[in-house]
Amino acid sequence: MDFIEPILSIATEIYTLVENVKANKKRCQRVSERVKALVELVRSIKQRDKEQISADIKKPLEELCITLKSAQKLIEKYTKASWVKRVLNSGSHGDEFNSVNERLNDAFQVLSGALQVEQGNMLYKVFEFTSRQKQDEVDGRQDDKELQELLLEHMVRQQEEFEQLRMSVEKVVEILNKPSITDQDIRIIKPDELKYEHPKKPFMTTGTSEVYRGEFCGFQVAIKRYTDPLNTSLSEVKSVFNKEVETMKRFESPNILRMFGICVQEEEGSSPQFLIIMEYCERGSLRQVLDSNSKLSWTRKARMCLDAAKGLYRLHQTEEKCKVHGCINSSKFLVDEGYTVKLGGFELAKTETSLKKSLKKSSKEKEIGSLCYSTPQKLSNINYKYSKECEIYSFGIVMWEIATRKRPFEGLSSQDIYQKVFQEKYKEPIPDCPEPLEELINACRAYDTFQRPSAGGQLHPRSSLHSLSYSVKCCSLINCGCLSLSAVLVDKLRNVVTNLEE
Repeated sequence: MDFIEPILSIATEIYTLVENVKANKKRCQRVSERVKALVELVRSIKQRDKEQISADIKKPLEELCITLKSAQKLIEKYTKASWVKRVLNSGSHGDEFNSVNERLNDAFQVLSGALQVEQGNMLYKVFEFTSRQKQDEVDGRQDDKELQELLLEHMVRQQEEFEQLRMSVEKVVEILNKPSITDQDIRIIKPDELKYEHPKKPFMTTGTSEVYRGEFCGFQVAIKRYTDPLNTSLSEVKSVFNKEVETMKRFESPNILRMFGICVQEEEGSSPQFLIIMEYCERGSLRQVLDSNSKLSWTRKARMCLDAAKGLYRLHQTEEKCKVHGCINSSKFLVDEGYTVKLGGFELAKTETSLKKSLKKSSKEKEIGSLCYSTPQKLSNINYKYSKECEIYSFGIVMWEIATRKRPFEGLSSQDIYQKVFQEKYKEPIPDCPEPLEELINACRAYDTFQRPSAGGQLHPRSSLHSLSYSVKCCSLINCGCLSLSAVLVDKLRNVVTNLEE
């Protein structure tokens, strides 16, 4: 099997790189350990006759090759002299390891299932959820402690830029010392655990709720209070919430808006108040950032596209393989203080439905707003089945917004949008955009569904993304027509970011 040898070769290169890393040594070693466990599975597949290897195994092997390339590039960055600059610029190096580890775990789950690896097997224990979380937490603490020391040493050596460097280091150290947001379980929160910003004035109001800024366990949070909840019993709301918690845990990612839980005030009274507690993003929605006067370089824009893609990837790669967001637009992504983009708008949806009275959306503006993100197929047939390919088209429009900072099809009527998108196959232009990023955006906005990269589906052999394969080895996998682009889309955006940073 011609793609097994590349996997073994990349794994060997990873082992060598890990021996020479200058920072994040524990995290890199842990990645190497998990790669070794996966290689054991790959070797057992290699020993089989070709006739015994099913298509169900071939596809995850191909995706594993992509993931190992990502792991190799990530570790390689911390073997170079420029690793200090990279950490100071991003301040979120741990998120990259989380992403790689999630994808390695995804690969192991598929391959071990296909090979019928028993849960008691030592390889299985390497990826056991609870121990994996604890290992990553311990690795992170040790790496971060060493990283603080290395950063401070570097500061001393750079006296000429001392003041600027000091401010950067302090910011990174502050981030490193913050408690981990994932340490908090999604749960029912007691009212006295919440602190409100005073005076109590909502920073956002909708027809059914008010949203306040507050604090919970040291984290800045957004507190959504329902102004006129349905007459739903308290026990019913809690039952829906408890069932939904397990689903939400699967979505945990630095690029998905974090949910902390629900809070019930005046629980014993006749009219209890229901609150949903979620992560607070200082800069508001992605649309608000794009409408603001903040300066966004192409590097930052590409990073924002990458963040958004990672959030969508995590959603599409959950155990619920048919899971889609259902309403991707620039207002559904939130942006934190460091310009990290997080996917929101679907969190605790069932709990919210049990509380919120629905409002009729008759506004013409809202109708046109949703049409801007609709695929040509949906515009021509309202009954066209919504799929991940539809969602990737909507995501392409969001990336176009990031690149241009404009609103899609601004000033056009619903009939104009139908005419341009469905009948004329029109794509709004992207002036002065770096070519690789422009090609990705146009691929996501492709008229035909088979030409779009899918965050969970397949790539058709005729796809325009052939030209976007990030290496010669990867190109042969893409051309075979059976490679899921859940990894390729994220990896290609990561390559765009790296090239712009250099």
